[in-house]
Amino acid sequence: MAVSSSLPAGVRAPFEGRTWRAVGYVLTGFPLSIAFFVLAVTFLSTGAGLLVTFLGIPVLAAGLAACRGIGVLERTRARTLLDLHVRAPEPARGRTNSPMAWMVATLKSGASWRHLLYCLLHFPWAVFTFVMTVTLWSVSWSLVTYPLWKWVFPVYLGQDGIQLFGDGTHGVYVDNPFEVGVTVAVGLGLVFLSPWVLRGLVAVDGVMVSTLLGPSLLASRVTELESDRGVVVDTAAADLRRIERELHDGAQARLTSLAMDLGLAKDRIVDDPLTAAAMVDEAHGEVKLALQELRDLARGIHPAVLTDRGLDAALSAVAARCAVPVTVDVDLPARPAAAIEGLAYFTVSELLQNVSRHARAKRAWVDVWRTDDRLMLQVRDDGVGGAVPAGERGLAGLMERLDAVDGVLAVDSPAGGPTTVTAELPWRD
Repeated sequence: MAVSSSLPAGVRAPFEGRTWRAVGYVLTGFPLSIAFFVLAVTFLSTGAGLLVTFLGIPVLAAGLAACRGIGVLERTRARTLLDLHVRAPEPARGRTNSPMAWMVATLKSGASWRHLLYCLLHFPWAVFTFVMTVTLWSVSWSLVTYPLWKWVFPVYLGQDGIQLFGDGTHGVYVDNPFEVGVTVAVGLGLVFLSPWVLRGLVAVDGVMVSTLLGPSLLASRVTELESDRGVVVDTAAADLRRIERELHDGAQARLTSLAMDLGLAKDRIVDDPLTAAAMVDEAHGEVKLALQELRDLARGIHPAVLTDRGLDAALSAVAARCAVPVTVDVDLPARPAAAIEGLAYFTVSELLQNVSRHARAKRAWVDVWRTDDRLMLQVRDDGVGGAVPAGERGLAGLMERLDAVDGVLAVDSPAGGPTTVTAELPWRD
């Protein structure tokens, strides 16, 4: 349902598609949870009872496999109705393809038992959420629409309206305009309250799906580390390609030209010493340019000032080359590990390059400090803003590089500026 976003969240909540999808999740979850609970209890009790014989093992393995199938359905339901994306857990793989190996792997898999636990725990929670949702929504909408169906009471029930109190001889009914108005107001309050109660209920469902039907923390960490390792390898390969390209197109080409010029000067030094001297002088200029390019390249790999004097001096040198005035404030009690120090240097260096090329700023500021076990970096400018982390290079590439060491990069750059980029790196001594 399309609802104008200009309305307050409390007003539009009862009419949002998110709310009605959550209602659908609760309503479909109730019968499904009953079926899941019956299936889980049946397999568990039957398998446990048959464990004295060999038959209990395949029955339990089949039950756990069925619970994994339920997990697929529940993750799909959560993704469709709650927009909750939960990855599938690691599959149960045996050492061989034999049925016995599969049964052993399924029984030893922690994910399989977590799926069984979900089937057992979700049932009482689904009953509670179903009762709460149906009661709250039916009562709230019934009270709001009370003026429309109030005629039912005198026509079919022989009373003036909803009975608030009655002792057999005397009754209090909602029948006059004031009481009807109060009833509608209470109903409206419940209508606007019910979406938030519902969202709180399905949030618990989301926690259950994430923790019991998703990958374990250890498996998630392994996957994250594998991804980070890939990023590090890709980044290293990209750096090598960049260095090779800069050497080939820069210093190497200049040195080749220099060698040719010196060769020509050598040939003319006897017959035309003035021209040869001019060529040597030109070659001298080429040598200076080649040396400068090599220094710039070495500075891009790992500047000597960073190794010798640390972040404060290295960042001050970077700031001096920036196109705008930069104020650098480094407040560190000690030097971090070389890898972290180098990554911090390259992060600030790339951010200041962005300031020079894109920000159209008049000033920039660099702050570096330590908070607990984190190294904090912040680069601010008063430019036009609009920086967006996208693509494989630039801010997006920087995010991936920091993520590879459990770092974080946050970009706050509204259109019109200013821009503030904050990075967190783990502190390692």
